[in-house]
Amino acid sequence: MNDSAWHPFNNGSTLGQPCSEQGITIRDEEHGLGARITLERDAHSAPFAITCGLYGWMVHTRFFSHATEAQAQYEQMKHALSDLLKAAAESSDGGSNVLIDGVSRFVQTYP
Repeated sequence: MNDSAWHPFNNGSTLGQPCSEQGITIRDEEHGLGARITLERDAHSAPFAITCGLYGWMVHTRFFSHATEAQAQYEQMKHALSDLLKAAAESSDGGSNVLIDGVSRFVQTYP
């Protein structure tokens, strides 16, 4: 699935606003099939935090010291979430088994 399925969350209104880890939102995107990923700076526990979720399935947060690493990981995680959502959408069982296995693999890959 290409990145055109991602769009700014709430039309970009969250940028510059406080975020879940008490930082400031610098990127915030939503996937049309049911995911969100947010990058914030000056988080409570680290200079950068990425929080992502699959609606109804998981919320996962990671912390970073450097902007370049956080930006690169944001892109990698976004692609992985897209792939997982595509696989679930194409599954004959409604995606439950794909998501159960996929969420576990995602968290292991992006601890």
